[in-house]
Formats: sequence, C-alpha cells, structure tokens
Amino acid sequence: MNTKAGPSELQVRGTLVLLCLGAVTLTCLLGLGSSPSAWSQGCLEEGPARPGGLGSRVHWDPPGGEVRRQHQQKDSCRLVLVESIPQDLQSAAGSPAAQPLAQAWTQLLDAARESVHVASFYWSLTGPDIGVNDSSSQPGEALLQKLQQLLDRNVSLAVATSNPTPAKNSTDLQVKELGAVIYNCSRLAQDLEKTFQTYWALGTPRAVLPKPWPRNFSSHINRFQPLRDHFDGVPTTAYFSASPPALCPHGRTRDLDALLAVMGAAREFLYASVMEYFPTTRFRHPASYWPVLDTALRVAAFSRGVHVRLLVSCWLNTDPRMFPFLRSLQALSNPAANVSLDVKVFIVPVGNHSNIPFSRVNHSKFMVTEKAAYIGTSNWSEDYFSSTSGVGLVVSQRASDAQPGGSTVQEELRQLFERDWSSRYAVGLDGQAQGQDCVWQG
Repeated sequence: MNTKAGPSELQVRGTLVLLCLGAVTLTCLLGLGSSPSAWSQGCLEEGPARPGGLGSRVHWDPPGGEVRRQHQQKDSCRLVLVESIPQDLQSAAGSPAAQPLAQAWTQLLDAARESVHVASFYWSLTGPDIGVNDSSSQPGEALLQKLQQLLDRNVSLAVATSNPTPAKNSTDLQVKELGAVIYNCSRLAQDLEKTFQTYWALGTPRAVLPKPWPRNFSSHINRFQPLRDHFDGVPTTAYFSASPPALCPHGRTRDLDALLAVMGAAREFLYASVMEYFPTTRFRHPASYWPVLDTALRVAAFSRGVHVRLLVSCWLNTDPRMFPFLRSLQALSNPAANVSLDVKVFIVPVGNHSNIPFSRVNHSKFMVTEKAAYIGTSNWSEDYFSSTSGVGLVVSQRASDAQPGGSTVQEELRQLFERDWSSRYAVGLDGQAQGQDCVWQG
C-alpha cells in the first residue's frame, strides 16, 4: 500500500471520527476543528520538563486560525454505533442491531475529501494475509480496494501500525466487534488526531519518547472538561481517553481513569462486555495481583446496590485461569441483600469456520451505565492500561433531553448488551458450554 504523504505534511481537517474497537482506529478528516482556550489536566505529564517544554525531537504543527472557528459553527455532531457480526451468529427476530461495520468504513472512505489517518494493531483484510480462502474476506478486500483508491482521488493516506505486525497470527475476518462513528464533529476529530500523532511521532527513525510531550500534543478535552455539544439535538458530553500513561500528553485522560470514573458514577446498573478479564498482570512474570477494576465492580454492587453484569468472551485461546476470578466475582452476588453481580460467558460457535485462525470470538470492549457509555480497545487486565496502546470514548446523554421517539447512546448500547446477554451464546457460570468452542465447559 502506498503511503507517500505523512501526517506532518497534511492539514488536519476533521469532521468524521471512527473508533473501531479491536484492531483499528480510523480518523477521516474533512474539516477543521477548534480547541477551547482553557482546559483541565486529565493525564499528568510523564517525567521532568525540558527547556521550552518540547522534551525531544518530536514535533507536530497542528492547524489553527479562523477557519477552525467557521467549521466549528457548522458542526452538528452525530454518533452511530457500529458492529461486525461473525457469519452464522444468529440473533432473535426483532433484536436490536448496530450499523454493519464494513458499511460504515465504506461510507467514511467514500466521504473523505482530503486525508485519512488509520491507527491499527495489524492488517489482515484479505484471505491470503492469513493463508485461507474464505468468503468472509470479501468485506475486507473491498475495504482494501477503497483504501488503495484514496490516492487516485487525491486523498492522502497515513497508517500507523504495530511493528512487527502479527498479521500472520491474527484476523478480524470472523470477529465480533463493536465501535462508534462520530460524524461532523470537528473538535473531537481533531482531538483524536492528536492521539494518532503520538503514534506517528514515535514511528519516525530514532524517535525518543518525550518527557513531557510538546504542548501541541496536549488535549483540551478530557473527563474534567469534556466536549459539550448537541448530538442529533441532544445535549451531550464526550471525551477520548488513552493508554498507556506514557502516551498521554498533558490534558489527556488516562484510559483506566475514564473506566473508573464511569464505574464510580453508576447508581442503577453497570453492564460490561470484555474479551478478557484478569485482576492481575498478564505479560509479566511472575504475575502480580491487580484488583483495581475488580474492586470497582464489587464496590458498585455491594456498597451502592448497582446491578452489575459482566459478559466475558470464551474461545479456544482463552486462558482457563480466568474462570476462578469470574467465579469469585459472582460469589459476591446476594439478591436477598440487594447485591446483584452476575457473570456470563459469550461463546461464538466455530462451526465450519475452523480454517480461520484466531477468530470466532467476541472481541468487544465496552461498558454502559444509566449515565454514560464507554467504548474502548483494552482488555481488562493491568498490562493493557500500563504498557499497551489503546483509546477509549466516553459519551453521556440525558434521557430527558432526547427527542420524542429517540434514545440516548446509553440506551442503544444497553439494548445491544442485553441482546447478547440474553442470547443462546451467553452461558452462565453455573451452566454448561455446548460443543468444543470454548476451553471452559462449565
């Protein structure tokens, strides 16, 4: 794929944002956003300041000026939930559904006029990428063609990806994902662009991790001062978070802090869907206990009477050491004492798709309460927040402000969670897994 133009050569013009949970974060940039003049600190700077506040050779010139204010006035933000559903995963008739993810990608790329920036863990958009011939690769192949056609339309393309890429051992052709597209919201697009620029800056030869990051990477939108705007006419607050802390310039909310803030504010219900749940470290040996999120769930259920539901994925690559932690969580549940903490396992049947490696799994990472929706990219274990790159989105709308017949983002996400929770693919810890599609059999 030809990626001649780098982001440092491009004007940042953003009115579309796609946060695709799992492998890819895409920013389609079509109009300039502006930043407020005052902001609160959401993520502390790492390390001592250096003269001029630059910290290293890293540099990026963000856009500015009157044009941004003109585009901001034309903004009318809109958020659409999107998802990918593996083949043969059937929902009950009449079940809620989000927009198909492949359709959303196509619409975004077709709408791009100036630049597209993609941050992705890996690429495996075609069958040959992983050595298989399967019809499920058709949407990925169509998307790859769209990306290749961007330069023919004078739309610049910049891609930041992990090095080395693990594409040969990974695939998203048959993975259940959930994400969000935010349309026509230039301030959020520009803010997410700053996170992309942290990846891009560190991908240059001999790059040095800045301590602190230069000021032009700083965020003006965070949990203390979120974007306040109208999404489809509904008053809305929204902000992005990031991990690890070393990739949080001044003002950026840390991803773990965003999760804990949403959990701590819940008073009625807290529903979370994650691929993996470990109150420990995962990639350091010996492992260390890390009860931060585990404690937050227990406190919500036990101390505040919040109805907690946790939906965790299980597939053939699941570490079976996860299940004692899940049983420990559920053991706290005591309806007679108004303590409700339920856990289920979501299993995507492999069926006749066993030829596709590292697939057939619910890869979503999201959480919803009566007050906010969180959509992220991190599994729930310590390493994903301390040493792995990720992005989160927190959105909050009030039901009383929704138009007649409309619904809040929280309500839409809650309906998608309950669809999965009540489906035949979700099995309680006291149940029994069907088939051989999960390392745990109940």
